[in-house]
Amino acid sequence: MSEAFYTDKARIRASFERAASSYDSAAVLQREVSDRMAERLSYIKHQPQVILDAGTGTGYGAAQLRAQYPEAQVVELDLAHAMLCASRERQRAGDGLLKKLFKRSQPWQVCADVERLPLADNSVDMIWSNLTIQWVNIPDSVFSEFERVLKPDGMLMFSTLGPDTLFELREAFGGIDQATHVNQFIDMHDLGDALMRVGFAEPVMDMDKIVLTYDKVRDVMHDLKAIGAHNATRDRSRGLMGKQAWRRVEASYEARRRDGTLPATYEVVYGHAWKSTLKKKGNTLPDGRQVIEFVKPGSWPGKV
Repeated sequence: MSEAFYTDKARIRASFERAASSYDSAAVLQREVSDRMAERLSYIKHQPQVILDAGTGTGYGAAQLRAQYPEAQVVELDLAHAMLCASRERQRAGDGLLKKLFKRSQPWQVCADVERLPLADNSVDMIWSNLTIQWVNIPDSVFSEFERVLKPDGMLMFSTLGPDTLFELREAFGGIDQATHVNQFIDMHDLGDALMRVGFAEPVMDMDKIVLTYDKVRDVMHDLKAIGAHNATRDRSRGLMGKQAWRRVEASYEARRRDGTLPATYEVVYGHAWKSTLKKKGNTLPDGRQVIEFVKPGSWPGKV
């Protein structure tokens, strides 16, 4: 990926800190993807005792994990402290008096970077990460950390965004100026390669496309801002866009209007893999190269 498209981590943190209070009102995609991940998880035979929710946001996925694994300890981790506070408030609001008094275990919370996990080696049984690693510039760095903290035979399940995400918006901004206006995302095949490089076994990847619809181009931008997901590339414009340039963006996007609405496409990439100290012969070619398995959407094999 060109450094022009590298994301600015300080801006990402600041954006999500500001967006914590508005996040849930606009996080339609994040909840939908979390629901789909939870459904896939139900087909996989695994009974973790410690689960890391890497990039927990306001805790929607963490609640699903606690429901699915009631005996497990869920560790919520996020780069933005305000997101963790919002998750804590969500839990308090959802608990009745008896539950508050007799709840056996509260999830732990850690404010940290997924590329520098403050966790011991071999300390968690499962890592769940919903729409977080798209903010990482080099996937090997986060996958290496995930592999480090997972116990042997521990499982990683994640979702992220692929390069076709928001292509309508990217093309609408094309030619306006030399700045980047839309984040760029990593291809599914490159993510699979990165998993293999850091030592994960049995990686399985697939992809869905989810299309949200809007009345106006400004509504697309508003939702991105509300969830803290607006442009965080290093070569973004630092100034305000002029009215004439914005009208050109709107006119270009308007050409895509169908049935009275404007589409915003998200390419959602799903993956899961296992940490293992053993290299299985079935995953290796005669010349030593490893093979990554890709499956069609809707087909989600588990470990049996």
